[in-house]
Amino acid sequence: MARSDPPKERPRGGLADKRRAILAGAFTVFARDGYARASIDAISTEAGVSTRTIYNHFRDKTELFETVIQQSAAEVARVQVAIIERELREVTDLEADLIAFGTAWLTPTPDHAEHVALVRQINADAEHIPRTVIETWQRTGPLRVLHELARRFRELAEDGLLRVPDADRAARHFALLVSGGDLANRHGQHEEVAETVAAGVHAFLYGYRA
Repeated sequence: MARSDPPKERPRGGLADKRRAILAGAFTVFARDGYARASIDAISTEAGVSTRTIYNHFRDKTELFETVIQQSAAEVARVQVAIIERELREVTDLEADLIAFGTAWLTPTPDHAEHVALVRQINADAEHIPRTVIETWQRTGPLRVLHELARRFRELAEDGLLRVPDADRAARHFALLVSGGDLANRHGQHEEVAETVAAGVHAFLYGYRA
C-alpha cells in the first residue's frame, strides 16, 4: 500500500508567522499548478494552515496570487539589478563585458528555480489571470530590470560606446536578443545560455555600437 506524505506541521507563532507560511505554501502551489488550477484547499494543505486562516489574511485567491508574484518578482529584480551594477559598472571591452553580463543575467540559479517555474505558469495562464495582476508583476519585476538596463545604456552612450536614440527600446532589444527571443523560458544550461548570449550581443552591437 502506498504511503501518503505526512501532513504539514502547522506553523506556530503569531499572525506574521502564519502569513509567511501562507505565502510560502502559495508560492509552491502556484509554481507547480498555475493560477487557474491552484486551489485554496491545496494552498492550505501546503502551508499547514486552515482555509479560514488564509481568508483572514487574503480576500481571495487573486489577492494571494498577486502578493506572491509581487514579492517574488521584487526579490528577483533586486538580484538582477545587482548583476547589472556588478557586470557593467566598469566597461573596458564592450562586447566581452556585455556577454559576461548577459550570461550572468540568464544563467539559472537554484535559489530562483521556483520563480522561473512561476513565470512559466503566468505566461501559460495569462488569459485566466486579471490583467491588473499581470501589470503589477511586470512593473515590479521585468520592467524594473529593463528600466535599470536602459539607464546603464544611456551612460554607455554618453561615454561614446553605444548609439542609443531610445534607451528603453535598446534594453528591450538586448533582452530579446540575448534570450533567443523567448524571455519567458530564457533560462537553460550554462553552455546553451553562453552561446545564445554571445550571438545576441553580436547582433545587438551591430545595431547599437557607436
